[in-house]
This record gives sequence, structure tokens and C-alpha cells, in this order.
Amino acid sequence: MFDEADLPKKKSDLLADLAREDLDRLSIADLDERIAALEAELVRTRARRDGAASFRAAADGLFRK
Repeated sequence: MFDEADLPKKKSDLLADLAREDLDRLSIADLDERIAALEAELVRTRARRDGAASFRAAADGLFRK
């Protein structure tokens, strides 16, 4: 058998967990580290989105000929 806790969480669960995390217990250094990690994730996500948009535009251009 398997335990449901072993299954990957849904995207919405991960974002909700992040939003519910208690920030009061974090030090300034911890908050700075969290901000840096979130900014890095934004850069990674935007790069993926831009790559997907470029791929989509190329595919659309190819099939519209």
C-alpha cells in the first residue's frame, strides 16, 4: 500500500502552504533568504514561461503557413 503523504502535492496546495507559513518566527536573515529564494523562483518561472511562449509562437508560425 502507499501513504497519501508520499504523493506529490498539487500546485495549489504548495502555494497555499507557502502563504500560510508563519513569518513571525523568522529572523531578518531568514526573511532575506526566503525573499532571495522566491525571487530566484520567479526568474526561473518567467524564463520557462518565456521559453514556452517562444516555442508556441514558432509552432503557430509553422502551422499557419
